[in-house]
Amino acid sequence: MKYIVTGGAGFIGSHIAEALAERHEVVVIDDFSTGHPENLRGFDVTLVEGSVADLPLLKETFAGADGVFHEAAIASVPKSVADPLATHEANLTGTLNVLLAARDAGVRKVVFASSSAVYGESPELPKREGMLPEPLSPYAVSKLAGEHYAASFSRLYGLHAACLRYFNVFGPRQDPSSPYSGVISIFADRILAGEPITIYGDGEQTRDFVYVADVVRANLRAMEGNVEGVFNIACGRTTTLNALAETMMRAAGRTVEVRHAEARAGDIRHSCADITRARETLGWTPAWGLEEGLARTIQAADPQRV
Repeated sequence: MKYIVTGGAGFIGSHIAEALAERHEVVVIDDFSTGHPENLRGFDVTLVEGSVADLPLLKETFAGADGVFHEAAIASVPKSVADPLATHEANLTGTLNVLLAARDAGVRKVVFASSSAVYGESPELPKREGMLPEPLSPYAVSKLAGEHYAASFSRLYGLHAACLRYFNVFGPRQDPSSPYSGVISIFADRILAGEPITIYGDGEQTRDFVYVADVVRANLRAMEGNVEGVFNIACGRTTTLNALAETMMRAAGRTVEVRHAEARAGDIRHSCADITRARETLGWTPAWGLEEGLARTIQAADPQRV
């Protein structure tokens, strides 16, 4: 098969590309705004430098492709609050371009990276796919609208589409220096350097963390067959940021100062997923626990640590 991975030099995209390259032809499209070429080192892919904003490039690159994994995005709530227009262009216009190019190239299926941010601040837990979305940020709005575009292309043009609502993904290759990075990669970088870590708010906010290898498996399952719709991809368990910091310091064998700062606009308070639909429809369940994933993440950041 021939597969396209947009944003394939980024954190999640590079892991998807690596898994696919073992058996398939893989073409990565990335403009390196947040991705890095070294993330693709060691496995066989064709790299096309460019943006999902470039529709002619997408149409040319998608020719002959069987499926598209659409990971390219500005994946930052604070960035979207500061610059909603740039987020709209990258995330929503970019997604529409991907769907148009896939339709015109006769691609069978698109798997779209959506986000748990679409649920907003509803107090109902766990989050279920059938809940009314309440997006709080331009980033969340762009992901929700992307889901609707995907569904409409399926109905109107027969382009199969599956949308994966990622919760808090973590693992190796997540750049701690990037403003788009998740809290785990930033904490790991600071803890290993012996520097203080900062928690925005009181630290009692909860997140549902999922290891990147499990997210890759979910993407591959979603690409199979004609399964469509929206699926939560998470572990189905909550962890407070205070508890996360303590667990990571134990895993790293170091204790650092924990500082607190004002909560950030657009951030949600609590997050936990119901993953029943992914389990029953995709046949997917997470294989990695938080502590196992943290150990692998810290080991990747500090190769001397066994």
